[in-house]
Amino acid sequence: MEVYTITVATGTSEYSGTNNYIYVTLVGEKGESERTLLDNPGLDFCRGAVDKYQVKSSAPLGPLLLVRLEKRKYWVEDNWFCRNVTVEPPGGDRELTFPCYRWLVGDVGVELREGTALRLMDDSSPLLLEHRRTELQERQRTYRDGVVVLLRLVELSLKKLAIRFGKSWNDLEDFKRIFWKLRSPIAEFTMEHWKEDWFFGYQALNGSNPRMIHRCRTLPKNFPVTADMVQASLDPRTNLDKEIKSGNIYLVDYAIMDGIPTNTIRGKRQYIAAPLCLLYQHPDRGLIPIAIQLGQTPSLDMPIFQPKDPPLAWLLAKMWVRHAEFQVFQLLSHLLRTHLVVEVFCVATLRQLPAVHPIYKLLAPHFHYTLEINCRGRTQLISPDGIFKRVVSTGGEGLLILAQAEYKFLTYRSLQPLCDFIDRGVTQLRNYFYRDHSLLLWEAIHKFVSGLVSLFYQSEQEVQDDTELQAWIKDVTQEGFGELRSFGLRAELSSRSELSTLLSVIIFTSTAQHAATNNGQFDWCAWIPNTPCTMRLPPPTNKDDVTMEMIMATLPDVSQSCVQMAITWHLGRPQPDTVLLGQYTEQLFTEGRAQEVIDIFKMDLKQIEEQILSENEGVEPPYHFLLPSRIENSITI
Repeated sequence: MEVYTITVATGTSEYSGTNNYIYVTLVGEKGESERTLLDNPGLDFCRGAVDKYQVKSSAPLGPLLLVRLEKRKYWVEDNWFCRNVTVEPPGGDRELTFPCYRWLVGDVGVELREGTALRLMDDSSPLLLEHRRTELQERQRTYRDGVVVLLRLVELSLKKLAIRFGKSWNDLEDFKRIFWKLRSPIAEFTMEHWKEDWFFGYQALNGSNPRMIHRCRTLPKNFPVTADMVQASLDPRTNLDKEIKSGNIYLVDYAIMDGIPTNTIRGKRQYIAAPLCLLYQHPDRGLIPIAIQLGQTPSLDMPIFQPKDPPLAWLLAKMWVRHAEFQVFQLLSHLLRTHLVVEVFCVATLRQLPAVHPIYKLLAPHFHYTLEINCRGRTQLISPDGIFKRVVSTGGEGLLILAQAEYKFLTYRSLQPLCDFIDRGVTQLRNYFYRDHSLLLWEAIHKFVSGLVSLFYQSEQEVQDDTELQAWIKDVTQEGFGELRSFGLRAELSSRSELSTLLSVIIFTSTAQHAATNNGQFDWCAWIPNTPCTMRLPPPTNKDDVTMEMIMATLPDVSQSCVQMAITWHLGRPQPDTVLLGQYTEQLFTEGRAQEVIDIFKMDLKQIEEQILSENEGVEPPYHFLLPSRIENSITI
């Protein structure tokens, strides 16, 4: 009689435990053990429990291949989350770990493989090859199409205000009335400084949409700014032509907003603009706006606003730019370029890579909850009757057309931070903390990924010969991005370097890039005039007509303001069960060498944390959005 000692670890989160029956069968090369009910005296499988059992076999099983777990109902259905099973064979052989990290729901069974990462070419057992094939077939039936964003509207102490549909605020100070419940240091800093030109420029660099700005090498033909118009904003020792040539003139162009259908909220049409904004890197004042046009077609009714204009006219022009910013960062920079891009890779991974594959083990923690949150977003946030339809000027048809317009121009190269900064010509911009911190994180992620890739692929030929990996990249390019002929990602992988860069893009997008666009939402949007979700009057056509009454009638009403504050707080707040970048709570890699690479990654992130904190000392406002301690390991919100 052969006796195996097994240890079963139950999840630590709430409701992970179960009172259902749990059976185990060990499967080896030479046969199977007895199907054994796991039942010790007292309670088994409590939350966080690590329980030991004995499993018997009438004959040696040989090398263990699988652990078969079964859950059967006892009185009532009670789901169970199993972390892993470890098996100590008789004779003191090496203990084997079989990762699970999944919920068992209903009367179900699951077969677990030992945790060593193996490519298809590494498997020789017919049983394991069949297990691999069956796993993928089941996943492909489940994930036939791309799935995917989120949100419950939080119950805030704003209800009495929120019912005042259509009621405008009386003046800008009134917006403070919804600040009493929810606050953040940067949101309060925004409230104090939002009118200042340097702060407007700062947000173009380090706000929730830090990828929009690019160097202006020549003035756009549809933006007829003259040197005389902006001379007063420049250093007196220079002129516009010199500053363009020196690389100190930048542009933010919202052309993608042009022609997007607008929303109708409670029977009233909302308005959008497609602004162009010229910015100047002033030697003393930082990056400042120097000219704004609120549409793409210049005309007598499309004035160019300047800082020397009447203060309320210049302020309203900046509000219109920030309003366009709300639409673009929410729908394009945040939803499309992080949530939906990562979804493509997530679905392809589930469809084409078995759980034992090293690339699956690398990527799976960075997809945790992403499909779930994307599905919830589709139904609750951007659906025909979702929150965006209720309060956002591009809600409804407009948001879909806007997302489709951006999707057509999405490129693989733009997802690589260094390439993106070079292509936009922003490598010399001062105080561009998003850029500097992104590059630190990219280098650490790429080093980490390259280290793991080199463990499992000894040559370029091994990458080329991995048929599961090649099926994965084909799924990504043909099923996920198949409509994008200019996306720029080939349908095959030919080298370790190519693979490492792609995997780094996936992990960077699902961690750092998502944090950069998501985590500051409340900070920049809670003070409604700084980043309004909708505008209720059209853009001004005459600078002298702008009054405070016009501004208040244009900005979101009381109800819309309350909802904007609520959703940006909910979307941007830290999640209660956050797993931080580099923290792998599910030990999918059991190899010592892989753990060493992970440990080095953690040390690199710790050094980045210290460097960012040091650089932020005395800086107002501080840029903490890309601190590793504030970046989630996956998109969960």
